[in-house]
Amino acid sequence: MQNTIFNIRNQEEFKQAALAVFKHQFKNNKVYRSFCDLLYIHPSDVTKVEEIPFLPIQFFKSRKVLSSLEEIEETFTSSGTTGSLTSKHFVTDINLYKKSYLKGFANFYGNIEDYVVLALLPNYLERNGSSLVFMVDDLIQKSNNPESGFYLDNIQELAKKLVELDKKGQKTLLIGVSFALLDLIEMQQFNLKNTIIMETGGMKGRRKELIRAELHQLLQSGFGVSEIHSEYGMTELLSQGYSNGNGVFDTPPWMKILTRDTEDALTIQQVGKTGGINVIDLANYNSCAFIATQDLGKVHENGTFEIIGRFDNSDIRGCNLMVL
Repeated sequence: MQNTIFNIRNQEEFKQAALAVFKHQFKNNKVYRSFCDLLYIHPSDVTKVEEIPFLPIQFFKSRKVLSSLEEIEETFTSSGTTGSLTSKHFVTDINLYKKSYLKGFANFYGNIEDYVVLALLPNYLERNGSSLVFMVDDLIQKSNNPESGFYLDNIQELAKKLVELDKKGQKTLLIGVSFALLDLIEMQQFNLKNTIIMETGGMKGRRKELIRAELHQLLQSGFGVSEIHSEYGMTELLSQGYSNGNGVFDTPPWMKILTRDTEDALTIQQVGKTGGINVIDLANYNSCAFIATQDLGKVHENGTFEIIGRFDNSDIRGCNLMVL
């Protein structure tokens, strides 16, 4: 099934793969099967992607969402706030995750070996179980460049490294959490020509939440770049969307975004209408590929999407959750 998922070339192939994954998860995922049964939805009744039930993301906090009997290789956990329930994503085949993010990165940015990867993710490094840290650590290793690495609180050293690499004409990716990127440009202003700045969202209580446009304007000015890139991912997913500016995200071919009616969670909306974000991530073959998130957004005709905010009662979490 991996070969099918990661070699999808068009919408028809996506549809066939999604329907096959739905049948597999209906049969093998007890939590998802119970959810579908409550809705009286059976695979024999489903002929369109839009008819597949989307499991509310909160189930990852209270249930073991698994479609496999294989041994768990990794458990990814959301950060959450102190005392709150965190999501757990049990991964029985870590190579699925690796294949997803490596192929996804190559889709959007090309060969990882062309880059020096610098990671400014202090709050993620302070805890175990971060899928983001797992991915970035592997990207650092795969870049095969001794200058790639994590930076915790040593932002002066990072500032020096950024200037050195940029002067050499080295393609560089700086991926960081929003508050740490702001700390960096408050310490020093830059004029970078060969560096991609990618924010992963979230102030984590360290700073006042900013609307995306305001944050990006500050970062553009501080780093001297014309665009701020973003990553859209979460603990419960094994794939990411990327934005190369203006907060418009694109997905790899095995991932698709739909929106649901905010008043009727079972109704999928037409393209262009704002609603709750539903994610199909076929890399989630061994957990659940069909997830109703707590994000609000809209999908464009070409399949790209924007995140507009979050449902009022949802938890504050890490990745691109800046409320407009």
